[in-house]
Amino acid sequence: MSKTLVGPQLRQLRRSYGHTQAEMARRLNISPAYVNLLENNQRSLSVQVLMALTEAYGIDGRSLVQDNEASQLADLRALMRDPLFASEQPDLTELRAAVDHAPRLVARLVQLYQAHRSVVDQVKRLAGSDAASDLRLSTPETQIHDFFRDHGNHFDAIERIAEAVGARIGGPHDDMYALLKRHLRIEHNIQTEVRRISDMPETLRAFDQQNHSVALSEALDHTNRIFQLAHVLGLVEAAPIVDALAASSGIDSEAGIARLRVELTNYFAAALLMPYDEVLTLAQETEYDIDRITAAFSVSFEQVCHRLTTLQRDGARGVPFFFLRVDRAGNVTKRFNATEFTLAEDGGACPVWDLHGAFRVPGLILPQFVELPDGARFFTISRTTDRPVFSRQTQDRRLVVAIGCENTHADRIGYARPYNMDGPGLYSQIGINCHVCPRQACAQRAHQPLHMKLPLDTSRRGRTRYES
Repeated sequence: MSKTLVGPQLRQLRRSYGHTQAEMARRLNISPAYVNLLENNQRSLSVQVLMALTEAYGIDGRSLVQDNEASQLADLRALMRDPLFASEQPDLTELRAAVDHAPRLVARLVQLYQAHRSVVDQVKRLAGSDAASDLRLSTPETQIHDFFRDHGNHFDAIERIAEAVGARIGGPHDDMYALLKRHLRIEHNIQTEVRRISDMPETLRAFDQQNHSVALSEALDHTNRIFQLAHVLGLVEAAPIVDALAASSGIDSEAGIARLRVELTNYFAAALLMPYDEVLTLAQETEYDIDRITAAFSVSFEQVCHRLTTLQRDGARGVPFFFLRVDRAGNVTKRFNATEFTLAEDGGACPVWDLHGAFRVPGLILPQFVELPDGARFFTISRTTDRPVFSRQTQDRRLVVAIGCENTHADRIGYARPYNMDGPGLYSQIGINCHVCPRQACAQRAHQPLHMKLPLDTSRRGRTRYES
């Protein structure tokens, strides 16, 4: 392989985490002197260090290097960690030899594995469905999720315009409702009115651009009224950037483009209410104390959780979080991801990952360490969030919000501090979906896996009826 020099990129990555060379060396299990040599381009990046960087900092190795061979080797090693390959793993020398001597074969293997993952994903979507026609290979929701993920859940152009608009508005965060109403009225001749629920029985916010008015339902609490006004301001001031991003998304359905515009405008609203540098500084100072951030910016718990996933600006990155929101039936109603982890893509259905436990203790934050079948480990927190109530039928409409990160970042998060992260039994053994989960002797198994046979002995009763 040709030499791969990544000194400037490595230095920027280290500084974005506020780490010294000694701290980075400790995380990569190399010497501080070697880190110094790498940063000064006096040593080339080895595959071992590339993989260590991927595991320690949760980055895609391809963001550091453009070396096709190194990236191909990283892809090959990653796919070999899948539980599908449960037997003895080939070592790094064997994998490197495959890339060196049969690169086209390796490329075909990676393509085949990706096709396998696509089939598994289809099986997951078919779970609980009686008809294959229910399968959607590329729904607008999936396309929008992939668009956000491909951008690292960060849109710097929207951040910049939100900062500029925020500077024009001025004033403290706790006056934001009045400031937004004033800005909309003076700058855009838009009047704000709060209407009774009986006047807007099925609507929480209605923006009439032609008549220069926005109506908010009294069912919205204070923080959500602020967010809706920030969203309206985004419709007015961030529309050109949002439209340009939507046009570049590759989404071809009218409904998909409309939904993407909504999500990008929501992004603007969050960036306006929680300015990037301010929220990142406070998050780092408080070890990601969500309640402290909520109070400082007069926003909701869910809004802060979502905002934390977007703190991925080059040179000033926060912890790379993923975000899920689930209902009582286990449906994932919102999903955002600043990572490449499978748990963020498909998680939420495993009962061992105790998201639903938050319903039993409304308002309390529940930390949990979890481990996937491929050995990937994460730290997650979950808590309930309430929805607007505008009738007797809409009472107790709680959802659960969960955010998580790779366990290597847990030492930066205060909620993880009470735990001994090296202690036995800390990690809950979870899966993605029973239909494709390879775990054996799981007391929570609800289905026979479709891709493997579990041992069954008629003379013995195991933890579940699917194996003994």
